[in-house]
Amino acid sequence: MMTITLQQVLPTYFEESRKQRSEIWGKDLLFNKGEYIKIVAPSGSGKSSLMHFLYGLRHEYNGTIRYNDSVTSRLTREGFAGYRKDHISIVLQDLRLFPEQTVQENLEIKRQLNPFHPPEKIVEFAERLGIGNKLASRCRICSYGEQQRVAIIRALLQPFDFLLLDEPFSHLDDNNSQKAMQLMLEEAEARGAAIIFADLERIDYFPFTRLFHL
Repeated sequence: MMTITLQQVLPTYFEESRKQRSEIWGKDLLFNKGEYIKIVAPSGSGKSSLMHFLYGLRHEYNGTIRYNDSVTSRLTREGFAGYRKDHISIVLQDLRLFPEQTVQENLEIKRQLNPFHPPEKIVEFAERLGIGNKLASRCRICSYGEQQRVAIIRALLQPFDFLLLDEPFSHLDDNNSQKAMQLMLEEAEARGAAIIFADLERIDYFPFTRLFHL
């Protein structure tokens, strides 16, 4: 069963005193598959940095992050790629969609990399999140809220043990946020997966099992 361990992690650009104020930075923490972790992270507290560290996009930190027994800073590109393909999915704050590809193409590219769902799930998920009529539209002409929903669906098309969420609802109203959260919870439950959800505040409709203040 996959675990993520943080040991005394602190961004290199933060002063040591951050450790006293944070329940994450400078602490020893173990996150298990199946948990729902909520991280309340005000602006400037390093929320996106933490998510990038956990996913292996950036490494400007002191301390150690482990996937099971593997120290992530020692993983090769291929090693990271394997974890991302099979075990860790993410909804990034900056989304990173292909702007000139259609919504359908963005989602199908992701699905084919490591299929967890059949192609028809793309249509089903898009309809559930209110963007079924956008599948043929290029991503660059979709609103930011629509693009956020594309990024959420994209993250759910692969296998994962951990789903990382970096402010996934910043441009969605409450109704659309709750629909997206419900879909993510269903998909996490289907995999027995954990969700690590970092946002500016507590979200009432995320049933966290542990809460941390960054």
